[in-house]
Amino acid sequence: MGNDMYSVEQVADVLGLHVRTVRGYIRAGRLPAVRIGKQYRIARADLDALTGRPAAATPAGPAVLEVSSIAQVDGVDRATTDRLTTLLLATANTHHDPARPLRVQTVHDEERHRMKIVILGDAAATADLLHLLDAVLHGAGGLLAREGPTDV
Repeated sequence: MGNDMYSVEQVADVLGLHVRTVRGYIRAGRLPAVRIGKQYRIARADLDALTGRPAAATPAGPAVLEVSSIAQVDGVDRATTDRLTTLLLATANTHHDPARPLRVQTVHDEERHRMKIVILGDAAATADLLHLLDAVLHGAGGLLAREGPTDV
């Protein structure tokens, strides 16, 4: 049975009360108890509720780090936005941990030639996606790589 159930005497000792006072709490309904034969047994959770102590918290599992990132890309047209969106969504959907999905949304502002990318997910996966985005935009032959003079 363990220490999850207490006798009236044990509860009286814990609370520093007389045994008759604890029985009075039980009869009045202030302290729930189970009668086994001629004795009462009080559950730990009911005792904690009476005293105002919070119940022992069960661990929710390992800590999970999730980040949210907003990236803004200026100087892109609708076609470039569509290409980037397809690339980002394909990358996010091939992320290998279904318990921690990577979510990506994009918006294009036609008037300002601006694209906003919202990424929600695991820190490492988000960083990888942002590195990929940077490489696609600014790498050699990237979508936004500026044509400059070439040495021949």
